[in-house]
Amino acid sequence: MKVIAISGTPGTGKTTLAKKLSKKLSYPILDVKKFIKSKKLSESYDKKRKTNIIDTSKLNKELIKEINKVKKEHNPKGIIIDSHLSHYLPKKQVTLCIITKCNLKTLNTRLKKRRYSKLKIRENLDAEIFDTCHIEAKEKQHNTIVITTTNALNMNNISKKIK
Repeated sequence: MKVIAISGTPGTGKTTLAKKLSKKLSYPILDVKKFIKSKKLSESYDKKRKTNIIDTSKLNKELIKEINKVKKEHNPKGIIIDSHLSHYLPKKQVTLCIITKCNLKTLNTRLKKRRYSKLKIRENLDAEIFDTCHIEAKEKQHNTIVITTTNALNMNNISKKIK
């Protein structure tokens, strides 16, 4: 079973890409944000940033269990893991890691629409500038491709890169 991890800075189009890929490939999506809530994996809450603090080691253990459960119970051809934390999964668990990116002006607009604080917007713009998710995925030695989501997604071209 293929495991496609879609990661990238918040607001770069991970969920949009995950939904389109899921439809095109008929792979189920594991929404990590919902998974964290359902499994109560949040360690604490950062009031300043208005975000949950997650222990990625604990998250990875639970995600691996869930991937194996989906594989055993449903035996799909693949699964899509949607989260800016998905690139933390071990290399042996991930067939392909897709990093989503977009231009800074577009990202800024998207984050403002989400009503992120100025601090949170700045941190996410910095993460995009410094290519944090991509670098971390490479450090984990994932097989990665980068998809730019600033404009419309060409799913035919993207699916060719995946198969």
